[in-house]
Amino acid sequence: MSKTDSDGNDPEIDRINLRIARSFLDVVDETWRERGFNSRSEFIRYALRDSVNHPEGAGVWKDLAISEAQFDEDEGISSDEMREKYGTDAE
Repeated sequence: MSKTDSDGNDPEIDRINLRIARSFLDVVDETWRERGFNSRSEFIRYALRDSVNHPEGAGVWKDLAISEAQFDEDEGISSDEMREKYGTDAE
């Protein structure tokens, strides 16, 4: 993540930049649509809140971050492998 930028409309809102692999972004986009969120940003805010409010699930987020770094180095595991490992919804 990079520096935050204050949103010009609301001093309590900051904008952040996030770099992720296109393949992972495709999974994120598919997920927020399937789960009925109105936007990618809404889904990401929900996921971050959930991670902060339920730290026992932090292992999933840590594994996702590691996987993201591995994808950048062409060493990642597939989304199917992640789903199997964590028992999440299938496509």
